[in-house]
Amino acid sequence: MIVYLNGQYIPRRQAFIDVDDRGFLFADGIYEVVHSYEGHLFQIDAHLQRMEHGLRSLRIAADDLGSLLRSVREVAERLLVENDLTSGEATVYIQITRGSAPRTHAFPPAGTPPTVYVAATRYVPQRTQAEEGIAVILVPDTRWVRCDIKSVALLPNVLARQRAIEAGVADAVFVRDGVALEGTSSNFFGVFDGKVVTAPKTNYILPGITRQVVLGLCADLGVPVREAPILEHQLDEAEELFLTSTIMEIRPIVRLNGRPVGTGAPGPVTRRIQKAFRELVSDFKGGASV
Repeated sequence: MIVYLNGQYIPRRQAFIDVDDRGFLFADGIYEVVHSYEGHLFQIDAHLQRMEHGLRSLRIAADDLGSLLRSVREVAERLLVENDLTSGEATVYIQITRGSAPRTHAFPPAGTPPTVYVAATRYVPQRTQAEEGIAVILVPDTRWVRCDIKSVALLPNVLARQRAIEAGVADAVFVRDGVALEGTSSNFFGVFDGKVVTAPKTNYILPGITRQVVLGLCADLGVPVREAPILEHQLDEAEELFLTSTIMEIRPIVRLNGRPVGTGAPGPVTRRIQKAFRELVSDFKGGASV
C-alpha cells in the first residue's frame, strides 16, 4: 500500500512519524474519512470544509489552509489510483497534526510544519447490518464539549465502542444531561409520529456529512424533519431509530438497551431514506452531479 506522509508517496511500512509529533503526544490534530465509490470521492467538498473548520478551531496551519486543503484533495485522488482503488468502494483517511516540536503544552514556534498523513484502503460494505438493522446501547457522554471538531482525541469513543462490543451489540449512543446525542462514530436519528428528528448542530455533536445528506433527502422525499433534542425518556416512543455516517451510510437500529425499537425491524421511513441514498450514490458513480 502506498501512503502519503509530509510530501512523499511511500510504502506504508516506510511511513514513520517523529516521537515528538504533537498528534502522538497530545492528540493535537484532526482527521477526516472520505468514502470513495468507483474511484470518486463522495461529498469531498463537504469533508474538506469540515476539516477547515477543525483546523481553524485548533489554529493549525491557519495561514495556508487553502493550498493545504487543495493539496490534500489531489493526494487523496492520486492514492486511489496508486493503490488500484478506482473500482468498488474504498475509504481515504486524512490526518493533520500540529507537527513535531519539543514536548510542551504551548504551541510550537510559528513556522513549525504540520504533519500530513493520507491513506486509501479497500472497503467492503456490511450490507447485512444495513438490511437487518443493529442493536445498540446507551452510554454516558464523557467527551469534551467541542464534539463539532473532528479531533483525533477519541478515547471516550473507543471506550464506548468497546463497552458495546462487550455487551454483544454493534454500537453505543452517547447520552448527555438526558439527551441522546450521537453514536461513537455516527449521528443519531429517531422517527416520531412519522417525523424524522435529530439533534441540532451544536458543539455537542459532529456535523456529519451523511447527516446533512440525509436531511436533504428527507426534504426531497417530503419527509418532515425537526432538528431538536431527543430525550432519553422519549426513546421508548420512537417508531424507528437509525445511525448515519460516511462509512455505514444509513444503519437501522432495531434494538436499544435490549428492547425492540418499534416493530423490531427496520421501519418504512428508514427504508425510504436508505433507498434514496443508494440512488444518490448510484447517480454519483455514474457521473451525475450530487
